[in-house]
Amino acid sequence: MPADAAPVQATSFSGGGGRARHVAIIMDGNGRWATERGWPRLVGHRRGAERVKQVVRACPELGVDWLTIYAFSTENWKRSTEEVLGLMGIFARYIRREAEAMSAEGVRMRFIGGRERLDPKLQTLMAGIEARTAGNTRLNLTVAINYGGRDELARAATRLAGRIARGEIAAASEADLAACLDTAGHPDPDLVIRTSGEHRISNFLPFQAAYSEYEFTPVLWPDFTPAHLAEILGRTSQRQRRFGAA
Repeated sequence: MPADAAPVQATSFSGGGGRARHVAIIMDGNGRWATERGWPRLVGHRRGAERVKQVVRACPELGVDWLTIYAFSTENWKRSTEEVLGLMGIFARYIRREAEAMSAEGVRMRFIGGRERLDPKLQTLMAGIEARTAGNTRLNLTVAINYGGRDELARAATRLAGRIARGEIAAASEADLAACLDTAGHPDPDLVIRTSGEHRISNFLPFQAAYSEYEFTPVLWPDFTPAHLAEILGRTSQRQRRFGAA
């Protein structure tokens, strides 16, 4: 779809699933986008951050109430020190620059993932924007940073075991486990999108996305526009979601 194509109005999932209220995106392809152009990988990450801003602003008009984006995984620490430090700097600049705009536009920003490994200054920025935007309701933006689904489940299991040991619950249910996840209180994603042509979920929301619809697009994240998102929302809205029913 051309980058300058006019967005289409997102329609509802059929089969009783409702519209795509919550979209989760694995933003892949930043480094590849830059490398293909002979530029440093961090150039691609900076361009990717600009795309985030555009997609965030388009979501309310497309009927998306919740947007969860995969920014940095627990496995991404394996990358070069230069790239990791550069990414952390991009995250910090994004928070500083977007705090006022998000507050004005009604975006609530939250983070999931383990924070203890992140720089204390970045942790402070994260906590600050979470507090500043806590009352916003137009769009819920969740950023997964130092996030891994297996790590989240392990941490949730520890919390759940503590509740059982304290006698708060006798036997754990799915709802009890969900309440111990980083995403407690968030609806499960209706749709998970991965850019760049890869066909895997890479440890992203394995519990929450058990019944999500999936869409894999060859478009690299720096080239992914609101028009692409609108086109995917329109196409996937025609799918039947049965949630195990006949």
